Amino acid sequence: MEQKSKFPLLILAFVAGLIFAFGLSLSQMVNPAKVLNFLDLAGDWDPTLAFVMGGALLVTVPAFRFILRLPHPLLSGKFSLPTKRDIDTPLLTGAAIFGLGWGIAGLCPGPAITALASGLLPVFGFVAAMAAGMFVHMALFERK
Repeated sequence: MEQKSKFPLLILAFVAGLIFAFGLSLSQMVNPAKVLNFLDLAGDWDPTLAFVMGGALLVTVPAFRFILRLPHPLLSGKFSLPTKRDIDTPLLTGAAIFGLGWGIAGLCPGPAITALASGLLPVFGFVAAMAAGMFVHMALFERK
């Protein structure tokens, strides 16, 4: 059986990543001050990121409905969807850690990686801490 080259898929993934990074930058989701002002409901609240999230949902919800009707994704033989549906302690703990990190730093993983282009030292510190947390999680919970 002949192995197909993954090069075209890598190019496609890279282009999709560039478009996503451009959108994050354009919407200022990479600006921790903008994100923190969005999260500060009692202070100097900035609702503009709600429009960014709403716009994303307007595209994503109909697209998912259409795509999931297909027999398989365009570039794969099968869908890789989560099968676990219960709300358990690991899910709630992870959500709380994510929320606390977002509220403290004003960054989440995608925007943080995009913000590395800014060259700011705190962003590099955040990404390093995020990577360390991922490695600790793998070491503790994903042993096989």
